[in-house]
Amino acid sequence: MKSMNEFFNEKPIKGFLQTMDEFFKRPFPFDAGFRLDLRETDNDYIVTAELPGVKREQIHIHANGNYLTITVENNELETREDERNNSFQRKYLRQHSSRTITLPQSINEKLVKASYRDGLLQIKIPRIKGTVIEIDD
Repeated sequence: MKSMNEFFNEKPIKGFLQTMDEFFKRPFPFDAGFRLDLRETDNDYIVTAELPGVKREQIHIHANGNYLTITVENNELETREDERNNSFQRKYLRQHSSRTITLPQSINEKLVKASYRDGLLQIKIPRIKGTVIEIDD
Protein backbone atom coordinates (compact mmCIF):
# COMPACT_ATOMS: atom_id res chain seq x y z
CA MET A 1 0.00 0.00 0.00
CA LYS A 2 2.86 2.34 0.86
CA SER A 3 4.44 1.69 -2.55
CA MET A 4 1.20 2.59 -4.30
CA ASN A 5 0.89 5.85 -2.34
CA GLU A 6 4.47 6.79 -3.19
CA PHE A 7 3.82 6.00 -6.85
CA PHE A 8 0.85 8.39 -7.04
CA ASN A 9 2.60 11.11 -5.01
CA GLU A 10 5.80 11.19 -7.07
CA LYS A 11 6.39 14.11 -9.40
CA PRO A 12 5.32 12.90 -12.89
CA ILE A 13 2.19 11.08 -11.76
CA LYS A 14 1.23 13.70 -9.18
CA GLY A 15 1.52 16.48 -11.78
CA PHE A 16 -0.56 14.51 -14.25
CA LEU A 17 -3.27 13.86 -11.67
CA GLN A 18 -3.37 17.54 -10.69
CA THR A 19 -3.73 18.48 -14.35
CA MET A 20 -6.65 16.05 -14.67
CA ASP A 21 -8.29 17.55 -11.58
CA GLU A 22 -7.97 21.05 -13.06
CA PHE A 23 -9.40 19.84 -16.37
CA PHE A 24 -12.53 18.45 -14.78
CA LYS A 25 -13.03 21.53 -12.62
CA ARG A 26 -13.15 23.61 -15.78
CA PRO A 27 -13.32 21.38 -18.88
CA PHE A 28 -13.31 24.22 -21.41
CA PRO A 29 -10.43 26.68 -21.36
CA PHE A 30 -12.69 29.48 -22.58
CA ASP A 31 -16.15 30.23 -21.32
CA ALA A 32 -18.75 28.82 -23.68
CA GLY A 33 -20.79 31.96 -23.34
CA PHE A 34 -21.39 35.08 -21.37
CA ARG A 35 -23.89 35.92 -18.67
CA LEU A 36 -27.30 36.76 -20.08
CA ASP A 37 -30.45 37.83 -18.24
CA LEU A 38 -34.01 38.23 -19.55
CA ARG A 39 -36.57 40.29 -17.64
CA GLU A 40 -40.15 40.93 -18.57
CA THR A 41 -42.01 44.15 -17.77
CA ASP A 42 -45.52 45.22 -18.70
CA ASN A 43 -44.30 46.90 -21.89
CA ASP A 44 -40.92 45.36 -22.74
CA TYR A 45 -38.65 42.36 -22.69
CA ILE A 46 -35.28 43.50 -21.38
CA VAL A 47 -32.21 41.43 -22.28
CA THR A 48 -29.02 42.23 -20.38
CA ALA A 49 -25.63 40.76 -21.28
CA GLU A 50 -22.45 41.21 -19.23
CA LEU A 51 -19.57 41.83 -21.65
CA PRO A 52 -16.67 43.36 -19.71
CA GLY A 53 -13.69 44.40 -21.80
CA VAL A 54 -15.58 44.04 -25.08
CA LYS A 55 -15.60 46.91 -27.58
CA ARG A 56 -18.88 48.07 -29.10
CA GLU A 57 -17.78 47.11 -32.64
CA GLN A 58 -17.19 43.51 -31.52
CA ILE A 59 -20.88 43.02 -30.62
CA HIS A 60 -23.43 41.87 -33.22
CA ILE A 61 -27.17 41.55 -32.50
CA HIS A 62 -29.46 39.63 -34.85
CA ALA A 63 -33.22 39.12 -34.63
CA ASN A 64 -34.99 36.45 -36.64
CA GLY A 65 -38.61 35.62 -35.90
CA ASN A 66 -38.77 35.20 -32.14
CA TYR A 67 -35.03 34.45 -31.76
CA LEU A 68 -32.51 37.03 -30.58
CA THR A 69 -28.82 36.22 -31.04
CA ILE A 70 -25.98 38.16 -29.46
CA THR A 71 -22.53 37.43 -30.89
CA VAL A 72 -19.19 38.70 -29.64
CA GLU A 73 -16.31 38.34 -32.05
CA ASN A 74 -12.70 39.36 -31.55
CA ASN A 75 -10.17 39.07 -34.37
CA GLU A 76 -6.66 40.29 -33.65
CA LEU A 77 -3.44 40.03 -35.56
CA GLU A 78 -0.37 40.27 -33.36
CA THR A 79 3.04 40.68 -34.96
CA ARG A 80 6.40 40.75 -33.25
CA GLU A 81 9.73 41.43 -34.89
CA ASP A 82 13.10 40.88 -33.29
CA GLU A 83 15.85 42.47 -35.37
CA ARG A 84 18.58 41.21 -33.08
CA ASN A 85 17.72 37.57 -33.70
CA ASN A 86 16.35 38.16 -37.20
CA SER A 87 12.98 36.67 -36.30
CA PHE A 88 9.46 37.63 -37.19
CA GLN A 89 6.38 36.22 -35.48
CA ARG A 90 2.76 36.65 -36.49
CA LYS A 91 -0.13 35.35 -34.43
CA TYR A 92 -3.79 35.51 -35.40
CA LEU A 93 -6.22 35.38 -32.48
CA ARG A 94 -9.90 34.68 -33.05
CA GLN A 95 -12.41 34.50 -30.23
CA HIS A 96 -16.10 33.91 -30.86
CA SER A 97 -18.95 33.59 -28.40
CA SER A 98 -22.67 33.57 -29.12
CA ARG A 99 -25.93 33.24 -27.17
CA THR A 100 -29.44 32.86 -28.56
CA ILE A 101 -32.65 33.32 -26.61
CA THR A 102 -36.21 32.59 -27.63
CA LEU A 103 -39.01 35.03 -26.91
CA PRO A 104 -42.70 34.09 -26.82
CA GLN A 105 -43.48 36.50 -29.68
CA SER A 106 -41.98 37.68 -32.95
CA ILE A 107 -39.51 40.55 -32.73
CA ASN A 108 -40.14 43.74 -34.68
CA GLU A 109 -36.52 44.74 -35.45
CA LYS A 110 -37.49 48.37 -36.11
CA LEU A 111 -38.69 48.87 -32.52
CA VAL A 112 -35.75 47.22 -30.75
CA LYS A 113 -33.40 49.55 -28.84
CA ALA A 114 -29.90 48.54 -27.72
CA SER A 115 -27.38 50.35 -25.55
CA TYR A 116 -23.89 49.44 -24.40
CA ARG A 117 -22.15 51.10 -21.48
CA ASP A 118 -19.50 50.02 -18.98
CA GLY A 119 -19.46 46.42 -20.24
CA LEU A 120 -23.25 46.02 -19.97
CA LEU A 121 -25.34 45.49 -23.09
CA GLN A 122 -29.04 46.18 -22.66
CA ILE A 123 -31.63 45.42 -25.32
CA LYS A 124 -35.26 46.54 -25.00
CA ILE A 125 -37.79 44.68 -27.10
CA PRO A 126 -41.34 46.06 -26.99
CA ARG A 127 -44.05 43.55 -26.16
CA ILE A 128 -46.81 43.24 -28.67
CA LYS A 129 -50.17 43.31 -26.99
CA GLY A 130 -52.81 41.30 -28.73
CA THR A 131 -56.51 41.99 -28.64
CA VAL A 132 -58.83 40.15 -26.32
CA ILE A 133 -61.47 38.16 -28.15
CA GLU A 134 -64.70 37.62 -26.31
CA ILE A 135 -66.72 34.47 -26.75
CA ASP A 136 -70.35 34.83 -27.86
CA ASP A 137 -73.09 33.03 -25.96
